Amino acid sequence: MVWVPLSPTSSDLRAPLHAPSTTTMSLEWLMDWSLSLDGLRDFIATGIQSFRDCDATALVAVACLLVLFVWYCYHVGREQPRAYATVNALMQSAEANGMQNGFVYCQSPECVRCSHHDGLNQKLYHNLQEYAKRYSWSGMGRIHKGIREQGRYLNSRPSIQKPEVFFLPDLPTTPYFSRDTQKHDVELLERNFQTILCEFETLYKAFSNCSLPQGWKMNSTPSGEWFTFYLVNQGMCVPRNCRRCPRTYRLLGSLRTCIGNNVFGNACISVLSPGTVIAEHYGPTNIRIRCHLGLKTPSNCELVVGGEPQCWAEGRCLLFDDSFLHTAFHEGAPEEGPRVVFMVDLWHPNVAAAERQALDFIFAPGR
Repeated sequence: MVWVPLSPTSSDLRAPLHAPSTTTMSLEWLMDWSLSLDGLRDFIATGIQSFRDCDATALVAVACLLVLFVWYCYHVGREQPRAYATVNALMQSAEANGMQNGFVYCQSPECVRCSHHDGLNQKLYHNLQEYAKRYSWSGMGRIHKGIREQGRYLNSRPSIQKPEVFFLPDLPTTPYFSRDTQKHDVELLERNFQTILCEFETLYKAFSNCSLPQGWKMNSTPSGEWFTFYLVNQGMCVPRNCRRCPRTYRLLGSLRTCIGNNVFGNACISVLSPGTVIAEHYGPTNIRIRCHLGLKTPSNCELVVGGEPQCWAEGRCLLFDDSFLHTAFHEGAPEEGPRVVFMVDLWHPNVAAAERQALDFIFAPGR
């Protein structure tokens, strides 16, 4: 029931103020209610008549718009929660979904970088104490300082360099290193360029028979394909792969500064197919220098470390600190073939011999 009160007339305003009788109020209220219902009936009748008088085309258009509106509401209501969950997973739970800085992690419990263990600093300090008991505290000041204040170092580092596992303080920091930094090993690798290239070409022939031959690993990338063939993976020899590249593996034993006895040491063949981009990411530590020996270097391929781009060259070594934010890409034409480098991790030149021995003990594989 709708009741619309009537506006007072001028005569009503001039009427003396006195309490009306009950009979008079009832008659006026009934008359007002009757007029209100008449007005409502007239409004509804007018609306129905207007609807009947509408053109059929207009009605169809209105119906279509209504259907589209209902579909849009349903679509938004269904999709929005999914998008919200995905954003949360990427931004708030990087460890849970294996992504950080756009780089996909393997989440293997054996991986020193991908598995973020609770109490890592306590474990490292325990390993350092055990080493000192067996050998000596002499020369361990910087490592002790690094482990003691690891959390502060990692959290206070500028965004351009953020090693994800271990930061050794007081080391010179620069995105790239000169070839003379590890002259002996650089020259040895370059002299054996053809040997390494021949063994790679033998391996790569298997790609014509299957998409991912045995021994090769496919890495996640925003675009393209990135394959690696490890001879040494986080300080552990891969026997099956080493038997397929015997001369290259023996060459590793002749390098003076190769990291071969702790989890930060790797040696592999890295292949980028045309159109591949490796997402920006940080390496696990600053105690090493990563060496790339160019095996196949098409045009439009670059390595960018700490915002500085460099190009590979066939038969030449490129040295860089991968604890800096870095990326690589191959934007060459498909007919140019893949970009291929032989990658090996070398000690940072300012890590002393005693420190290297201690770090090998502290970060020994499986410790």
